[in-house]
Formats: sequence, C-alpha cells, structure tokens
Amino acid sequence: MGRRILNEALRTIVNAEKRSKATADLQPISTVMCSFLNIMKTRGYIKDFHVYDPHRVGRITVELLGRVNDCKALSYRQDLKAKEIEQYRLRMLPTRQWGYVVITTPNGVLDHEEAVRQNVGGQVLGYFY
Repeated sequence: MGRRILNEALRTIVNAEKRSKATADLQPISTVMCSFLNIMKTRGYIKDFHVYDPHRVGRITVELLGRVNDCKALSYRQDLKAKEIEQYRLRMLPTRQWGYVVITTPNGVLDHEEAVRQNVGGQVLGYFY
C-alpha cells in the first residue's frame, strides 16, 4: 500500500504539470513521499511544498515550476550496490544531462549523485526528469 501512495502522488504531479497548473494537492501522505519531494525541491524541479496535518491523513500542497517531464515510483524496490548505480541510471533515464534516480539507503533517502558520492547502495524508490 505504501508504494502505491508514492506512485499516485507522483502521477498527480505529472498530470498537474501537463495541465499547466500552479499547484498540486497530494493526499494521503507518507514520510517517504516528503523525502522524495525534498530531493525534487533541492534539485530545482518543484518550487516548494507544504505539509498540512501530518499526524492524521494529511495533505501536501506542491508548488510547481513546470520542469517535471515524468516521474515514477517503482512498485518493486530493486536492490542496487554502489557500483551499479551509474549503470542503472543510464538504463532508466532518457539522457545523461538531466534526471535523477532516488534511492533509499542506510544514510536516508538520497538521489543517485549523493549515493555515489557517499559510496552507499540501497533500494530504488523511483526517478524523475
């Protein structure tokens, strides 16, 4: 169930971007979703997000910039070693210039550049470009 929550939230963001909307409302929420959105924010793909009532069902409002072409969460969490991250990135992303693979590691949820820099592996949550 938790993997579907992230996938539905990312699909909502992509659909709102395609309709040129300024914001997207995501509900229900999870801590993994907040971590994924935080990586998207630091990499400049979304403007900001606000979490409302995180202890109950909750809601997240995401302010969009129009940069997200596609983002997907993987329903199967594939294990990756630190050496395999670059090969996986080349296989999943459409080009070398942009896009990020999000990985959950023992050091937290990281994008592929941080995971390679810290030399840690983990499980793939999804990707965005």
